[in-house]
Amino acid sequence: MQELANVLCSWMDMQLVNHGVRSSILEKLKYEITEFYKLPLEEKMKYKMRAGDVEGYGLSVIRSEDQKIDWGDRFYMITNPIHRRKPHLFPELLPSLRDSLECYFAELQKLAMMLLGFMARALKLEKGEMEELFDDGMQLIPVSFLPDALVVNVGDILEIVSNGVYPSIEHRATVNAEKERISIAMFFKPKFSAQIKPANSLINPQNPPPCKQVSMEKYFQDFFSRKMDGKSFLDHMKIKNEEEEYTT
Repeated sequence: MQELANVLCSWMDMQLVNHGVRSSILEKLKYEITEFYKLPLEEKMKYKMRAGDVEGYGLSVIRSEDQKIDWGDRFYMITNPIHRRKPHLFPELLPSLRDSLECYFAELQKLAMMLLGFMARALKLEKGEMEELFDDGMQLIPVSFLPDALVVNVGDILEIVSNGVYPSIEHRATVNAEKERISIAMFFKPKFSAQIKPANSLINPQNPPPCKQVSMEKYFQDFFSRKMDGKSFLDHMKIKNEEEEYTT
């Protein structure tokens, strides 16, 4: 447990092996995703991002003229909770891809909740405090390739909940000049009704909360309404002066 905490505090990410997700599930998903990106453009455009939305197939949403854009197309969608799935996206995928994704989601959900439980125990949080925050929370998937080892990154919300004990990492990827890079990224986020703030047991006069409290729904809306530039949104969340109110 302490080794996990040390890794997250120092490195902010890790490669997870012996994680219990069967290789057959990963290989099947890898194949189905590759086949999707091989489809003719007109087929993929059936899932295109609609005006004012961030979900769907296409390029990154452009928020400003100087924004750095990813080199490549993507497919981004909320997959959990089920009632938040867009009817023109996940339900309309080819059955073989949809089934592969469902199997993958189920395995990753169990794994993520187990890891969150370990992280909470390392922080000495009350039993179930972390799990309750993420129970039936959002899973967002921009689709891609991964080896059997799973890469686990600490995100901004965990940095906030841990009151800075687990610092988040700024994800970057390099371009391969010789072949395509496909990745499958799964983001686990709290449920929309959750309040994003440090765990109460981690706040004291020596460790005040660095960020403003906000609902997950507002966090999600604000995040996608701003220019995506590294960890700039986390900086936006930070309390700048004593006049900014923090409520528990």
